[in-house]
Amino acid sequence: MIAVELRAMLRRPRTWASLLLLCGLPAIVAAFLAVTGIAPAPGQGPAFLSAVLSNGTLYPAAALAMDLPLFLPVAVAVAGGEAIAGEAAAGTLRYLLVRPVGRTRLLAAKLAALAAYVLLAVVAITATAYLAGVLAFGSAPAGALSGTGLAAVSLSGTGLSTGDLLLRVACAMLYIGACMLGVGTVALALSTFTDAPLGAALGALAALVTSQVLVSLDAAAAVHPYLPTRYWLGWIDFFRAPILWHDIQRGLALQAAYTAFFLALAWANFATRDVTS
Repeated sequence: MIAVELRAMLRRPRTWASLLLLCGLPAIVAAFLAVTGIAPAPGQGPAFLSAVLSNGTLYPAAALAMDLPLFLPVAVAVAGGEAIAGEAAAGTLRYLLVRPVGRTRLLAAKLAALAAYVLLAVVAITATAYLAGVLAFGSAPAGALSGTGLAAVSLSGTGLSTGDLLLRVACAMLYIGACMLGVGTVALALSTFTDAPLGAALGALAALVTSQVLVSLDAAAAVHPYLPTRYWLGWIDFFRAPILWHDIQRGLALQAAYTAFFLALAWANFATRDVTS
């Protein structure tokens, strides 16, 4: 069943269209930076974007920072909202359940396909950005690091080797993937309550927008540690030396709690839902 869902996910034009859009933004930004040579001042714009002109290997981190606030959550929410509600809207959900496929098994297959989409999206963004960064800006560090064997400077001011930099980028990818899986499970849960995929996706996005507004509101400081978007930027701490684990650990624990809760909600509703379409 999981293999069937994975093949269906890879065959959908929407999957590849969304990946193209996710990878397109960093590619467009790289083109403008390469042509103009004008990067944001340090501390302005997406993380790491001010440093990519001197070292293209940092561009994957900048690309993740560009896609994370809006494009990546939207794409994942749409994919999650489509999981069950899309089948119901197309009239195929009932026929899926007529076969000897339990509802729990079907939900698990949908979750696996959603997780695969999240991983594919994050890997595609990173790989495309690395290629664009190296082609546009080169891979050799300039200035004080030139000839030292180090690839970049951490946010703490210490040098990072190429292997260390790539490992930190991989950790950031996995962390962002965990955050996006939390978004996807919210949409997946909502998709078990409705036959409208767009409604499920918009519901998940409304929850995220509410979280973002509350995170920026001092009056809501008491609930900040429990908001789903509170630690989304914790991945930046992977690029410090030493790595600061406080926000990373809290972010992973929070996403695990939200993922478990909304998966349980999805299962509880879908297992008892009267499927008529």
